[in-house]
Amino acid sequence: MKRALSPSGLILVDKPAGPSSFAIVAEMRRCTGARTGHAGTLDPFATGLLILLSGAATKLASCFVGLDKRYVTDVDLRARTSTGDPEGEIVERSEAPEADELARRLEPLRGEIELPIPAASAVKISGERAYRLHRRGVEVEMPLRRSRVDALDVIAYRDGVARLDLRVSSGTYVRAIAEELGGHCVTLRRTEVGPFTVAEADPGRILPPEQALARIGRTANGDVGGTT
Repeated sequence: MKRALSPSGLILVDKPAGPSSFAIVAEMRRCTGARTGHAGTLDPFATGLLILLSGAATKLASCFVGLDKRYVTDVDLRARTSTGDPEGEIVERSEAPEADELARRLEPLRGEIELPIPAASAVKISGERAYRLHRRGVEVEMPLRRSRVDALDVIAYRDGVARLDLRVSSGTYVRAIAEELGGHCVTLRRTEVGPFTVAEADPGRILPPEQALARIGRTANGDVGGTT
């Protein structure tokens, strides 16, 4: 069945923990009856801002996919897991580092970084999703991904669990950062995507395409906005 091209626009959703991003997309599609896509997913355990595109606005996905992101995560530094998150099995335990040691580990993870993509990710390896290989116990050497960490700050640190506030470029795997720190993400919440914040999420509100594009400095025909 051909999906409707209206209503058209962006829908900001505060995803709960549990359902996949694709389940959220499917639910919105059922509600509106319109073609529905997304501008970047979140893992099932993660919460926070999802940008959905409805109707004719789905063709604008490329304008929003590459926006910078902001996350808050709780990283348990006493254990690594097979997936870098609470859904994996614990593969290594260690003593919680002191605060000064945590600061030392954080320092090289700011700026331009290059880390292995998590094995439990949607990246394709020889034509197959990495997470499917991981589930079958197939070990592969994951490629490195270069990304940018503009801010990596400690909000709190207690009993081996560090709450971190991160501002990163699109495509950054927070789980990979947690792994590099010697732990795993217990929680992960996306609070911002470009100029859009989770505080303004409302699944019942559709942001007109022109208004959404203006917020990222673009126009309806894809040009960069502003004067010449």
